[in-house]
Formats: sequence, C-alpha cells, structure tokens
Amino acid sequence: MDIPAQHTIREAHHRILDPFTDEKLAVLGRALRLTPGTTILDLACGTGELLSTWARDHGTVGTGVDKSSVFVGRARARAAELGVDVTFVNDDASGFVAPEPVDVAACVGASWIGGGVVGTLELLEKSLEPGGVALLGEPFWREDPPGEVATRWGDFRSLPGLVAQLGEAGWDLVEMVLADEDSWDRYVAAQWLSTREWLDANPDDQLWAEMRAELDTAPLAYVTYQRRYLGWGVFALMKRP
Repeated sequence: MDIPAQHTIREAHHRILDPFTDEKLAVLGRALRLTPGTTILDLACGTGELLSTWARDHGTVGTGVDKSSVFVGRARARAAELGVDVTFVNDDASGFVAPEPVDVAACVGASWIGGGVVGTLELLEKSLEPGGVALLGEPFWREDPPGEVATRWGDFRSLPGLVAQLGEAGWDLVEMVLADEDSWDRYVAAQWLSTREWLDANPDDQLWAEMRAELDTAPLAYVTYQRRYLGWGVFALMKRP
C-alpha cells in the first residue's frame, strides 16, 4: 500500500504537506485551545507534523493514518526526534475509524478519502466524542477563475460557498486558519527544488521525463493562476445538536 512516487519526489523535504507554514500550524493549535491529554486522530496525516508538534507544544496524544510508507516512516522519525507520544499507522485512511472516540478528528487536505467534503466529515464524525472537533483542510476559490483554471485544479467552491456547505451539512464553523500567498509559496515553490535535485540524481529513472516536463511548466502555471486564484484553509467544526 502506497501513493504515487511523484508525491514523495515533490515533497521530499516538506514537513507539512499542505500550504501551511510552521507558524500557521502553531496558530491553529493555539486557536483550538488544546490541553494535555487531548486525543487526536489525523487521517491522511502525511509526515505527521500536526500530531508531533502539537504533542510537543500542548501535550496532546494521538494517531495518524496514511497510506504512504515513505511519509509514515518520516512521521515516526519526527515523533522520535521530538520525543512525543503519537502513533502512526501505514494504512488507507478512507474508512478508518478510531477504536475509541477522540476529542479531535482531522483530515487536513485530503477530503478525497471520503469522496468530498460531506463524506469526509461523516467519516470523521464516526471517530469523534460528542462535542468533539472535526478539522477539515480544504481548497476554495479566492475569486472566480478562468474556465481552464477550474478544469486544471478542481471543481472547488468559493470561501462563502464552502462555509455554506459546511453549515448545510449540519456543522458549526468554530475556528479557521487560512493559507496566504507566502504559505502557498513555501509549499509549492519548495517542490521545484526537490524535483530538480531528484532529476539531477536520477537521470535513468522511468519517471524522469514526466518530472522534467512538470518542472518545465509548473512554476509558470503556479504564478499565473494557482497563486492568485486558489485559497486553502483548515476549518474547525462542531456537529450541531
């Protein structure tokens, strides 16, 4: 069980696999008013930075699930480096339910595991204590994009449209932290250097031509369209009674 190698090539040096900086992840942890012993489940956790740094900073405990053996290996190494009480499971997060209810259930940037926003919230709810918090990381359009942009990057809603969708699904939005252009740069632009280093080191790899073509086009596409039009944020939600 694993993910396409292209992802691990691009994000070989990322600790956060979303357009969030260390500072924004820390802001989110403080905004949630986490306390020692708070239990967290993070589905599609990537390299586990959310779980590990919050355990270090707030004394939380928890489990991360991801289908990438590479990312789970890095997550375990990071947890050991920080000396924190978190567990990582190499498994498909879609359909994963915690054996015991948790205080916070998260899916930050991978709502495809539930077939979209509503399905992912339904999945997270299965692991939540009554009154618990669901965290959803999701893109949205900052302004109406040209048709070719929407086709390339996805059928997302505007920020008001996304917030309305969350409410219609029966959830109260109780906090949010949004990416900005700088955090997008640190996520996307950093992929280009990782890709170039990989290309230089792996000239005979079967993925070389594909990754070379990607590096030829990705920077211009990003600065022309994605940086301007695509937003992203983490939304903290509580189910309405």
